[in-house]
Amino acid sequence: MSFTDQINPLVTGLFYPSESDEPLDAVACYLKQEELLTTSQIKDWQMLPPSVYVEEVPVADFWEPVLTEHDWYGDEEKARTAQFQQLKAVIDSQLTTQQVFRVGEYEIDVYLLGRLSTGDRAGLKTKIVET
Repeated sequence: MSFTDQINPLVTGLFYPSESDEPLDAVACYLKQEELLTTSQIKDWQMLPPSVYVEEVPVADFWEPVLTEHDWYGDEEKARTAQFQQLKAVIDSQLTTQQVFRVGEYEIDVYLLGRLSTGDRAGLKTKIVET
């Protein structure tokens, strides 16, 4: 089963929270080198002009807002957290050398990318809005 086939059922109806809750999608990346990706490679991959801001952030920053369960959570929020826990388990089992890149400044594309056992890179894409 392909990475996308494993991920798509887990992200269907799942939204990443920010000022605007956004869907998550499986993505593939043609960059196959063993070394870590750089922000300039992300710009090339996404065909972005040099003026677009790209930064790498810790992988934990991607998961922290969706895996932390708060006392005030109701059933819906607890179910969403459980879905993200399941998604993270699959991501962790499939992708090594994970990295997270934020692209843009207010409406930010977020990519969580890692290496599959084949050497290909794949991961998740979502958007967050910060004003």
